[in-house]
Amino acid sequence: MRKLLRKIILRIGDTGFVRRAIEEQADLSDFKEKPSVQVIIGVLLIIISSLLGWPAVAVLGVMAVKLKEPLVAVIGGPLIYGFSHLVFLLGMYFSGAKYSLIFFRWLTRATMEKLLTWVGLSEE
Repeated sequence: MRKLLRKIILRIGDTGFVRRAIEEQADLSDFKEKPSVQVIIGVLLIIISSLLGWPAVAVLGVMAVKLKEPLVAVIGGPLIYGFSHLVFLLGMYFSGAKYSLIFFRWLTRATMEKLLTWVGLSEE
């Protein structure tokens, strides 16, 4: 079992993304910078999309029951949920890609260094 895990870890470690993250010692220092207006707008859009998603669908469901109009939920639910998804994607476009990449490069480096130490291929 350990040989199989070692083989899998080595195969993952051989990918370009992992090798670059380790070689460049990817860290979280970019999070110390003050976020740009674009990033702040993106985060706000992501928050708004969270408020528009399931809570709005639930409100439409309650409204449909109170008004005895099921079409309010049947039509409005998917529409508002789809709209919230578009708002989320717009928010990710503005802010998510840069910071997500920074975070995942650091996470990849940290995880692979631990795994390589665990299987005895690196010293910490």
